[in-house]
Amino acid sequence: MNQSRAGARLRTVLGHLGQHSAGAGVAYPTSGAASPNSFHPPQFQYTRDNNVLSLEQRQFYEENGFLVIKNLVSDADIKRFRSEFERICQGEVKPEQLMIMRDVAIAKSERVPSEKTVSKVQDFQEDKELFRYCALPEILKYVECFTGPNIMAVHTMLINKPPDAGSVSGKKTSRHPLHQDLHYFPFRPSNNIVCAWTAMEHIDENNGCLCVLPGTHKGHLKPHSYPKWEGGVNLMFYGIQDYDENCPRVHLVMEKGDTVFFHPLLIHGSGWNKTQGYRKAISCHFASSDCHYIDVKGTSQETFEREVMEVANRLHGIPKDATLRDLYIFRGRLVKGKRINL
Repeated sequence: MNQSRAGARLRTVLGHLGQHSAGAGVAYPTSGAASPNSFHPPQFQYTRDNNVLSLEQRQFYEENGFLVIKNLVSDADIKRFRSEFERICQGEVKPEQLMIMRDVAIAKSERVPSEKTVSKVQDFQEDKELFRYCALPEILKYVECFTGPNIMAVHTMLINKPPDAGSVSGKKTSRHPLHQDLHYFPFRPSNNIVCAWTAMEHIDENNGCLCVLPGTHKGHLKPHSYPKWEGGVNLMFYGIQDYDENCPRVHLVMEKGDTVFFHPLLIHGSGWNKTQGYRKAISCHFASSDCHYIDVKGTSQETFEREVMEVANRLHGIPKDATLRDLYIFRGRLVKGKRINL
């Protein structure tokens, strides 16, 4: 990407986010600053015409690979999700198939069940309260713009980014390296997959907001590996080692209830939490049920398949010879329309 095109894209993105500099973005629901000269005529590859997104919103997602919708999820729902997360942390509820993850810097120092020891809960499809998020009409209304009418919930997370131990030790383990979510998925096409990621409180650069590289969804899946960080890296926090360091970055400042929808090839990550509080967000990846599975053996995803299947065997007794495809069949849930392939 040459510098003039990169600069033009950054100006467009920051216009959408209501910013005049690249320091941090403030999310707004429409992209009024999208350049009308970018589409002659509009060619839509990543969005669908269902009268939900405005023309400006479609153009913005097509060009940048993400779209923020303000105040989409209610305070009441977020309060319920937070309460259920606390119950899980306390061990009051133990949903089947749930994976509880702990930050590498605090897992060994604190073992008392509490919010302070859990950095993420993953695969909450069997928790009725948290899984409500994946079926909220206001969420699916937008998801359908990217997947079409037959929608599977394929991967769920509630992220509880801890105050970084780096404030004392310098490890900064709460950060997430730049990556592409498609690295974790054994199905295609990528254009029929989207993530919904909702802020459960005010999120900015201080507590580790999302950082996105606009337009990178137009590229290919890059090789991922664990970064060689001095303080250690959390399990399955893979990162891209080969990317254009001059590519513009945008930090997404979001308020409680704001939701960003983004493409699985969009390069993104998050910084370390410099505050004393825990930064929470809830998310789900959705895919069209007519996506098809692929065999990841012999690809850059094979290492991840081997690692995640070892964990699945240990936690859930999934056979050792099972594949990543088997795992997604096991945990995928239809949330709208018909189940076709996935």
